[in-house]
Formats: sequence, structure tokens, C-alpha cells
Amino acid sequence: MSTARTAILDRLRRVNARPLPVKNPDYPIWTSTDREDMLVRLTELLEQNHAEVTRLPRAGLVAALRERVSGAGLKRLATGTGGEFFEEITQALQGTAEQLCFDQPLEQWKDELFNHVDAGITGCHGAIAATGSLVLWPGPAEPRTLSLVPPCHIAILKASTLHANLPAMMTEQGWGRGMPTNLLLVSGPSKTADIQQTLAYGAHGPKELVVLILEDA
Repeated sequence: MSTARTAILDRLRRVNARPLPVKNPDYPIWTSTDREDMLVRLTELLEQNHAEVTRLPRAGLVAALRERVSGAGLKRLATGTGGEFFEEITQALQGTAEQLCFDQPLEQWKDELFNHVDAGITGCHGAIAATGSLVLWPGPAEPRTLSLVPPCHIAILKASTLHANLPAMMTEQGWGRGMPTNLLLVSGPSKTADIQQTLAYGAHGPKELVVLILEDA
């Protein structure tokens, strides 16, 4: 005999649900689609939130990573096991710093990751100009811990994946056909404030955010 819960779920599955139209939202939506306008806005908002942003060509990624890692004295960096930039990241770290691939369960190297890693490097699924946010779509190749735990997060973004606002990004990328199981919106280093509104950075995550924007990718 079908339970009430099963009956309800069956009815929901049979409904061909569609999002409700929103013609006049209660908040302003930034809608410019000019690439340079979006890049300028994204950069300004990230920098206002204490992120370090560098715009460069894709061909300069390896050199930029080496310069950043060496200049900041980063010795041990955690990376994923794949992703679009994995080969370039690996090349940049060879002879520069120790690369620790996230290729084992978190429980087996939690102490090392939390206490002995200087930075984590990830790619980005895209970015949102309206709010100055990076969009990370974590998965097995690049777990979310890489961007949430190390004291410095180095994020690599392709300019071609920048969108005016979140609804536009969801529509253009067809998120309705397959929503992510986990999504991170990163707008700056981790920060918190006490009752007197005194900001502290890095209390619950990275205290530094370095964004490398590849303008021709």
C-alpha cells in the first residue's frame, strides 16, 4: 500500500513545474553585458572586499602563478587532481613549491590541510559582475575544501565565463537541466565582525583571496 509520503512525492514528480516570471523584482539587477564593463565592475567589487585581482592573458598564467607563489613565500599548496588548469598549475609549482594533490579522503590528511598548507588553488565555474562574486562548482577533481580551509585562496577565472547577474548565468548555462549539488559564491576573503562591527579576516577561512582573470579565455 502506498504511503501518504509516497503519494505526495509521486504527484510532485508528475507536475511539469516551471519558474514563475519575475517582471519587476524588488531589488535592482545589474544587466550590462559589455565585457569590459563587467570586468571593471567585477574587479572593483572584489578589490573593495580586499581581494587581489590580476588580469592577464592565458599564456601568462604559469609565469603569474610562479611569481605569486615565490613572492608571497608560499611553500606548500593544495590543488585538485584535475580541472581545466591542472596542468598549468602543476607546471607552475614544479621547482617553486610543494604541490599537495587532494587525492585522498579528507579524514586522512585533515591535520596537514588545516595546519600545514599555505594556499589552495582552484578554477572557477564563472563569475557574477553584479555582486562581484566568483562562482565555484566543486566536485571530485576540485573539492570545496580547497577554497575554504587554506589561509590563501588562489582562484583562476576565464573572462569568457563572466555574466551580468546570477539569473542570467543560470539561464545561459541551463542550470535548470542539472543543478549543482554544491555551489560557492566567493566575493572576498573570509571575514567576520564582533558586536562593535570590528572586522577580522581569516577567522573562518582564507584571509587572502588572489584572483587571476584570463582575459582571452
